[in-house]
Amino acid sequence: MIDIHTHLGRWPLSGDPEVTEAELLRQMDALGIERMAILPLDMTPECSVISPDTDATLAASRRHPGRFIPFCNPDPRFNNSPDTDFSLLLVPWKQAGCKGLGELTANVWFDDPRCMNLYRHCGKAGLPVLFHLAVDVRYGLYGVADETGMPRLEKVLRAYPDTIFIGHAMAFWAEIAAGVDEASRGGYPKGPVTKPGRTVELLRACPNLYGDLSAGSGFNAISRDPEFGYRFLEELQDKLFFGTDICHVNQDVPQVPYFREALEQGRISETCYQKITRGNAVRVLGL
Repeated sequence: MIDIHTHLGRWPLSGDPEVTEAELLRQMDALGIERMAILPLDMTPECSVISPDTDATLAASRRHPGRFIPFCNPDPRFNNSPDTDFSLLLVPWKQAGCKGLGELTANVWFDDPRCMNLYRHCGKAGLPVLFHLAVDVRYGLYGVADETGMPRLEKVLRAYPDTIFIGHAMAFWAEIAAGVDEASRGGYPKGPVTKPGRTVELLRACPNLYGDLSAGSGFNAISRDPEFGYRFLEELQDKLFFGTDICHVNQDVPQVPYFREALEQGRISETCYQKITRGNAVRVLGL
C-alpha cells in the first residue's frame, strides 16, 4: 500500500504528542504500508500544527529512502500577488524530489487569483495539487473554499486541464451524494446514497480531478452506503487514492482493514484494489 496523505509534526494547542519520523515508520510497519506521502503544513497560518517545512520534509525522505514521499506546500498568498513566479520555488523542490503540492489549506476561495496563479505554475512544473476543501472563508476554518455544488472547483478544473487536482476533506466528500445542504456539507453525512452527487459528477467528467480517500471524510464517503461504496470504487478505480491522514500518535485508520476486507470478501476486484492502494500513486506521482 502507498498512503497519499500523512503528516509530521505536533498540535501544541491540543497537547497531543508529536508525530515523529519514527512514529510514522512504526505505524507503517504495523499497518503494512510500504510508502507514505508526507504533506508539510508549515506555510499556512490557518493550521494549528507545527510541521516540518518542505526542505525538512525532503531531508526526512532522504533519511528513509523508499519509505517517505515528500510534497511541497507554498501558500498561494506568498508574496501576496497573483503574479508571483512560483516556479522559483516549485522547480527546485521538484528537482530535489517533491512529488506533489499539498496539503493546500489556505482559507481563501478556490478560484482566488493567487490560487489560480499557483495552480498554473503547478501544471507547468508537473506537480499534482492535493487540496483540503472548506465550506467557506471565515475564522476557525482551513482549506480552500467553495460553495455547494463546487462551481469554483469546476471552473478551475476546466481552466487548468494540465494541472492534476486531488480532492480531500468534508466539503469535497460530503457531495458524493446529491441533496447535500449547507448544514451538512461541512460534516459527515450518513445514510444511503440514493443519487450520486457533484463529487461523482466531477470525477467522471474531469480527467484532471482525483479523490483522496483519507481521513474520516474519505472513509465516510465510501462506507456510509456499503453497496454504493463498492460500486463507486470499481467505477472510478483509476481516479482514487488510498490514504490515512495520519497526524496523531496511535490514530485509528479504518481504511486499511476496509480495503483488505473488501478484497478478501470479493466486494472489489484485485485490479481495483491494486490501483487504488498503490498503482494510481505510482502512475500519477511518477514513483
